[in-house]
Amino acid sequence: MKLTTWNVNGLRAALNKGLLDWVKAYEPDVLCLQEIKARPEQLEAAHLEQLRAQFSDLTWNPAVRPGYSGVATLSRLPPQRTHTGLGEPAFDDEGRTIVTQFPGFRLFNLYVPNGQHSHARVPFKLDFYQRLLDQCDVLHAQGESLILCGDMNTAHREIDLRNPKENANTSGFLPEERLWIDRFLEHGLVDIYRWLYPERVQYTWWTYRMNARPRNVGWRLDFFLISASLVERVKDAVIHDEVPGADHCPVSLVLD
Repeated sequence: MKLTTWNVNGLRAALNKGLLDWVKAYEPDVLCLQEIKARPEQLEAAHLEQLRAQFSDLTWNPAVRPGYSGVATLSRLPPQRTHTGLGEPAFDDEGRTIVTQFPGFRLFNLYVPNGQHSHARVPFKLDFYQRLLDQCDVLHAQGESLILCGDMNTAHREIDLRNPKENANTSGFLPEERLWIDRFLEHGLVDIYRWLYPERVQYTWWTYRMNARPRNVGWRLDFFLISASLVERVKDAVIHDEVPGADHCPVSLVLD
């Protein structure tokens, strides 16, 4: 089973840049998209039809504000149940979460808020982490296995960005943001890519400025955090850093 997460930075733009070609070639069973910036009715009819041809179940959670944020979970497998949001209007109005139940695990498709260059939204971002972790703790206590995927908007360790010292005061690498990744790991979740590849340097996001992607000046912001109970099912975690189409690249989890 292949699960893929991808912040597409505008689904309509990504569809015009080859997203469907890559999906047809790689054939993920579940595709979690972030920052779609559109409602399904805003997509070209041909694109929507092609998505429906690839995936039997399409769940959309666009933001209330037009052209902003939003997530979508597309699945070839029929989910047992799906709901949107974390139950907090301040977060849910921004279209940041879809939760889907499959046999054996509950999948969170997440677009964590950006703290912004001014740090103005860092408290909002940390509150989002808290709300999410609270729900994970409840579900773990009930014996559920979880997969959290998406744009976490934080690079965890120095290995996860090209220039850690220069970005020590940049949102996305602030100590208080990085501490929250530690907390998720302390609460029964595993950063499966880093668990498999403790010393590998790969990134999932590159700014459009300063020719960053060709120079590989990037950050690893897109994660699969999975319950420890699922680790034995993992065959691989893949960063598809060769795939163009957005400022982020796809990341996949392959389960037995």
